[in-house]
Amino acid sequence: MKKVLVVDDSQTVLIMLRIELEKHSDIEPYFASSYKEAVRLLREHKGDFHAALLDLNLPDAPDGEVVGLANSHNIPSVVLTGTVDEKVQNSILKKDVIDVILKNDPSSIKFAVKDISRTLKNYDTTVLIVDDSKLYRQILRDTLEKIKLNVLEASDGEEALEILSNKENNISLVLTDYEMPKMNGLDLTFKIREKAKKDQLGIIVISSLEAQTTIGKFLKFGANDFINKPFTENEIITRVNSNLELLDLFEKIRDMANKDFLTGAYNRRYFFDSGESLYSKNKRKDTPLAVAMIDIDKFKNINDTYGHDIGDIAIQEVKKILDKNLRTSDLMARFGGEEFCILLEDITLEDTKLLFEKIRENFEENVIDADGTKISYTISTGIYFGFSDSLEDMIRLSDEALYTAKQNGRNRVEIKS
Repeated sequence: MKKVLVVDDSQTVLIMLRIELEKHSDIEPYFASSYKEAVRLLREHKGDFHAALLDLNLPDAPDGEVVGLANSHNIPSVVLTGTVDEKVQNSILKKDVIDVILKNDPSSIKFAVKDISRTLKNYDTTVLIVDDSKLYRQILRDTLEKIKLNVLEASDGEEALEILSNKENNISLVLTDYEMPKMNGLDLTFKIREKAKKDQLGIIVISSLEAQTTIGKFLKFGANDFINKPFTENEIITRVNSNLELLDLFEKIRDMANKDFLTGAYNRRYFFDSGESLYSKNKRKDTPLAVAMIDIDKFKNINDTYGHDIGDIAIQEVKKILDKNLRTSDLMARFGGEEFCILLEDITLEDTKLLFEKIRENFEENVIDADGTKISYTISTGIYFGFSDSLEDMIRLSDEALYTAKQNGRNRVEIKS
């Protein structure tokens, strides 16, 4: 959860903002109707806010003093105003302000909250600037850090590819110049697109190029967007945020296709698509795999006693506990109902036993409080360790081990190898 300070003297506007902010589960808003109340909240929270929505003209701060207050705590802000004055707007935008929005109808409130939501996502988003000009890199860095993006830099295409090859950098967007030593922006774009599609990694070309043929080549080679030098700060912010929003939309579409709606775990289809490549890779290396099948014990009793809504919460809890115990490299999917399947590589038989015994104990000790209704349950786990004729056969063998665990009294781990 990221904290957002909301300041406006209009109760109507505050209500509209509250309704819109409640649609974002990752936002924890704090409301104030005056400059004085804003100061109190900042003191209480020691200035620890990720973003702010601010009314420009408050009764006790009529000249935008609240913007300076947020700036003094390094809080990026979206400013709401009832009047438009271009001179005042340009003056405000020079501060640590994301945007100035006219609060003239409900759509402007939605737009302001959308700006805040994007900024909060930017805290966890990394972009790469590629330009041989140190001055332009600094200008871009200052602009992008203003909207809380994490920024990496490269002075040419070769250095950029080296940075991109480090998966830990987790770069979402590349901003590249065209004319650079060693490797220019066009070659860099081509090299990037050999490994990452447009819906996986965005590329914005920023150059003084005027030749339409070269711009056309960039777009043909896979650039997502093009910005001419010289540029304005507002243009960079708008285009970068728009491209990041588009990448988020692509990711959402992929999630809808690959993930289970109830839990957010991968679905059965994705498990087989990804699992087959893991199976083939480890088969070639002759390194064993572990396939585990987990099932909630006496799940029907939960549904019959507490209802299907509580049953859904119980299923969601499985995903939460598994997430806490599994590595990011482990492939986990909901196979249907209360059954989950996990594929693990680079793990020994002994470590497999220890891991799933720990998971079993976590469930045994766990109590769910669902709106005052406390429930607890255990799980049974069947594991196949090693290699069989196919991934499907390994799943079948782990399912047989699960059946044995159920037959032997439940709340236990059974392993075949």
